[in-house]
Amino acid sequence: MFGRRGSETIARNGSDGSDLAAAPAPTPGASSAEPAVMSGASAPAGPSDAPVMRPSVDAPPLAAEPRKSTRERGDSYYDTKSQVFTALIDSIDLSQLAKLEPDSAREEIRDIVNDIIAIKNLVMSISEQEELLEDICNDVLGYGPLEPLLARDEIADIMVNGARKVYIEVDGKVENTAVRFRDNQQLLNICQRIVSQVGRRVDESSPICDARLPDGSRVNVIAPPLAIDGTALTIRKFKKDKLTLDQLVKYGSISPAGAEVLKIIGRVRCNVVISGGTGSGKTTLLNCLTNYIDRDERVITCEDSAELQLQQPHVVRLETRPPNLEGEGEITMRDLVKNCLRMRPERIIVGEVRGPEVFDLLQAMNTGHDGSMGTIHSNSPRECLNRMESMIAMGGFQLPQKTVREIIVGSIDVIIQAARLRDGTRRITHVTEVIGMEGDVIVTQDLVVYNMQGEDQGGKIIGEHVSTGIGRPAFWDRARYYGEEARLANALETMERQAG
Repeated sequence: MFGRRGSETIARNGSDGSDLAAAPAPTPGASSAEPAVMSGASAPAGPSDAPVMRPSVDAPPLAAEPRKSTRERGDSYYDTKSQVFTALIDSIDLSQLAKLEPDSAREEIRDIVNDIIAIKNLVMSISEQEELLEDICNDVLGYGPLEPLLARDEIADIMVNGARKVYIEVDGKVENTAVRFRDNQQLLNICQRIVSQVGRRVDESSPICDARLPDGSRVNVIAPPLAIDGTALTIRKFKKDKLTLDQLVKYGSISPAGAEVLKIIGRVRCNVVISGGTGSGKTTLLNCLTNYIDRDERVITCEDSAELQLQQPHVVRLETRPPNLEGEGEITMRDLVKNCLRMRPERIIVGEVRGPEVFDLLQAMNTGHDGSMGTIHSNSPRECLNRMESMIAMGGFQLPQKTVREIIVGSIDVIIQAARLRDGTRRITHVTEVIGMEGDVIVTQDLVVYNMQGEDQGGKIIGEHVSTGIGRPAFWDRARYYGEEARLANALETMERQAG
């Protein structure tokens, strides 16, 4: 077998101490030799006789060592791992390894590392050896110490503050972990591996970078010299199983009747802005609403880093591009939104509105692209409207305030407010309609609100979603046009009965 052939070569070369180089003691820059083998490589395996081993001819022979445990030698786990890792890099042909399927490459590495451990006379328990094998496989083929955290679906955020501090968020609470990187260089190498997969870079000349993982998880990297204590990496994870509104009902984020109202809003092509603070679940909610878009509609998404996971077959995904080393070639969100209008969209979805592109999105909503959606950072529906005015002013548009507000009123139908409460739970706190104007003031009305009633003995907030008693919402005629008026009336009546 291909893998065993490589391992036998190690054992044979190591047994007489003739070819395999001894692993040098770890140095601060040792981790810079990490291979750039990407996780998930799918290139076909090479010929069966292609050697994975790359024996070091010029290196000194491996000296025999008396067998003793790492505890007796006084080496830490990371010192041992660094020695084995360096010996592995000196012993394999990375070009051949890159041609293997991920599972085959992992088995090949495990065989070679087992032989290195035997040759170097390291005494380890089975569990210690398995931990070392898994860590080294992750270093070579994946994202190193991050792999176990990425595999845990209950983790919402991973926050790396330098090589020695890694925090995670689980159930809305932040906790420290025992995960450590070998050094700051290994952490930076892993960050470079992540961002290079989406054609971006992070280094001293470009120390800030937004990127994404293959599953759409959001990644932010800020490297030295801006990050004083080592590279800071933040990953906003997406669950493997995509959430739906029905699942949000189970989690208490919205009531069953409130979820029906949201489903109708998505179905009848209301123009929607999802408002909320950082980590409040805006992108998750946007994904849930897009499930109710008709499958024959052409949807175009614009994002800084592609995170949306739409289920419709006719979706075009666009992503911004940062400038190159010469400061040229940047494609902004405004550029993407403007270009969308030439692509015959039926709905335009902007992942996150941060600046002047809000004006182009409003224009699109008001010119025949009903059902368009976007998200904005704000803490209430009223503040969301104010922020849109401010972002339009940021774009240098010299328009009277009343004209700007008229554009907003003519474009947006519904604002959905999401919030992260102090106990870590996420709730939809308002479903608010934009009605019109009275003088210079935008008039809104709440359809659904979340009333907090206290907290239980465990510190969890208790509350309920209630209807505000609006008989017919402003989008009633739109719901009737799509045949959803009876369903809408039933959902609002159900909430009123529950509140009463």
